[in-house]
Amino acid sequence: MDYIDLIVQSSTGAAKGLWRLILNPFLGGKLNMFYFLILLSLFVWILEIALPWRKNQNKVRKDFWLDTFYMFFNFFLYRVVFFAAFVKIVYSFFSYGLESVGYAGGHLLDVSEMHWLIQMIIFFIVADLVQWGVHVILHRVPFFWKFHKVHHSVEEMGFAAHLRYHFLETFAYEPVKYVTLSLIFGFSMENIFYVYYITVLIGHLNHANIGWDYGPLKYIFNNPKMHIWHHSKELPDSHPYGMNFGISLSVWDYIFKTKYIPYDGRDIDLGFEDVENYPSGFFRQLIAPFKREK
Repeated sequence: MDYIDLIVQSSTGAAKGLWRLILNPFLGGKLNMFYFLILLSLFVWILEIALPWRKNQNKVRKDFWLDTFYMFFNFFLYRVVFFAAFVKIVYSFFSYGLESVGYAGGHLLDVSEMHWLIQMIIFFIVADLVQWGVHVILHRVPFFWKFHKVHHSVEEMGFAAHLRYHFLETFAYEPVKYVTLSLIFGFSMENIFYVYYITVLIGHLNHANIGWDYGPLKYIFNNPKMHIWHHSKELPDSHPYGMNFGISLSVWDYIFKTKYIPYDGRDIDLGFEDVENYPSGFFRQLIAPFKREK
């Protein structure tokens, strides 16, 4: 019953918080994340229109509105309202489990007293490495790949494709990233949301119809010319499970030898084998992982 109460209280509290964000664009004296996502998306979309890499791709590309719905559903309705309760439950479960083996609180490496900028940099790097590892698992384990296929069903890249993913993927990424990191490192969460904004911007750009690679910085930051190959329909024999798994940083793929950029991938086919027959609607894609494949 305690967990049921926690779910109800967390979800209702998060829903009220989301409604306050919608009604108050500058809640707390700064632009809130709801309107930040809208402005950020418009900014990257304008870049796509002004500097298109694939010039024959429509400005309102295939599945544009589907991906826009995914973007708001995953970023707000699901993540803020429903997933907030799950995070609290997992955090409570981890804490209780650690206490049962003698854990009396505290952190293995407490960085909460460090300068906020150093905390943000450490969090950004460590969280990205954790996500890189989870991303590899999503590709290599058949059960998880069924859910990750939703994201790879994109056949034309655009900024909103960044947030087309099955909501159950969140159960793989977020508990590991936030719950474990907060227990181990003890980050002060006050400024961590800035890191979230940065990662959303990088993710939007990675999926945008823009031909950038950032020059020498491509060895550090993921970029559109690198990430396009992650969505390649045809996989090379050297990387049968995929390549270029980096989320915000490309450095992990160079370190762990999962980098693959054989040539300019502007016009390569995207998706996976038989992607043209993959379910096309939001609700059909949500249930697709639970159906037996032919």
